[in-house]
Amino acid sequence: MTKKNRGFTLIELMIVVAIIGILAAIAIPNFIKFQARSKQSEAKSNLKAMFTAEKAFKSEKDRYSPYVGEIGFSPERNNRYAYRAKSGGTIEDRKAATITPVTTDVGISVDTFKYSTAKADPAWVAGSGTYDKTTDTINSEFYGTAAGDIDSETTGIDSWHVTSQSGAAKAACGNTDVTEVGGEPYNTNNDVTCDK
Repeated sequence: MTKKNRGFTLIELMIVVAIIGILAAIAIPNFIKFQARSKQSEAKSNLKAMFTAEKAFKSEKDRYSPYVGEIGFSPERNNRYAYRAKSGGTIEDRKAATITPVTTDVGISVDTFKYSTAKADPAWVAGSGTYDKTTDTINSEFYGTAAGDIDSETTGIDSWHVTSQSGAAKAACGNTDVTEVGGEPYNTNNDVTCDK
């Protein structure tokens, strides 16, 4: 008795390839969105750190500071977001291997040494509401922002803020929360869900 070895037919192989293609078409965009959402944790944790540094500074000096060096805020390298404690002014440049902080810096740029195609200081997208505004830091109120392009697309900037005040807020896109809590990061424009 001879045993015949039977292989797969061309049609069977084509069906398997088609199924794998369909699964990949479904899974890859979801994986990219999941990956982008995980990058948002950087903004949340660094804004909480900025807020903590500002609160500690205020308890000692009885005022908030617009200068990141004065409050001791310096996120680790490889940051995808630009951080600001005040609108306008100069920000710490992170395009070289070494950083030279300036005492009058009001923010930290995106680490363009690591992410060379990223904008160093992307435009933060504001929402609307009681405390969701772009005013400068003043003695009685703190308002810090983070902005970054986390999905490397041509549209949309992921924008966050943290404030010392609680209030009503409305995001520009992607966040349906209408209450912002003082000290908690609030997403004013979600780059993951707002791309067209």
